[in-house]
Amino acid sequence: MRQERRKEAESPVESIDDDTPRSAVGFKLDSLLKLTDTRASNSRMTLMHYLCKVLAAKSPAQLGFHQDLVSLEAASKIQLKSLAEEMQAIIKGLEKVKQELVASENDGPVSEVFHKTLKEFIGTAETEVASVTNLYSVVGRNADGLALYFGEDPARCPFEQVTVTLLNFVRLFRKAHDENCKQAELEKKKAQKEVEMEKAQGINLTKKSGK
Repeated sequence: MRQERRKEAESPVESIDDDTPRSAVGFKLDSLLKLTDTRASNSRMTLMHYLCKVLAAKSPAQLGFHQDLVSLEAASKIQLKSLAEEMQAIIKGLEKVKQELVASENDGPVSEVFHKTLKEFIGTAETEVASVTNLYSVVGRNADGLALYFGEDPARCPFEQVTVTLLNFVRLFRKAHDENCKQAELEKKKAQKEVEMEKAQGINLTKKSGK
């Protein structure tokens, strides 16, 4: 499904003639949220509604793009600053334990068991901390990569802002699509009712003319 959506998204670009003049138009990620603020004159339809309507007509598979972002809500709750603070706390904690190990070396036989146990613990802890530190570095690179993917500067548009913006966009997009569907259903029922009324009027006219 993801590949189908990607293929449909790329197809309009592929259909453009190579000789067609092109210009790159940049926009900020948070501009996505402003699609609901732009309305057609004398209309309840926003640019978001129009986007959903066009996709429904041209590339309906794209309407389910949120299915590829099932972890977005959970990701939006991650605070990298808190992770950094916890990472520093772990590193400092390990350093304090190492200091205790050094101090226990001068305690003699009374701390022999403690010293041995602490040394074994530090050996295991250092491996675990190194693994966590590596994972944290990977998270940092991926977080920056997400902002860069959308053409944003990670320093100005951090991971938290990117994920929250995307989550809000998904919610607004789905809301607009649902409203489009409801409006289409109302218009369909209205059209059916008008057809039925026209038929009823036609029958009445036929009866009157037959008298």
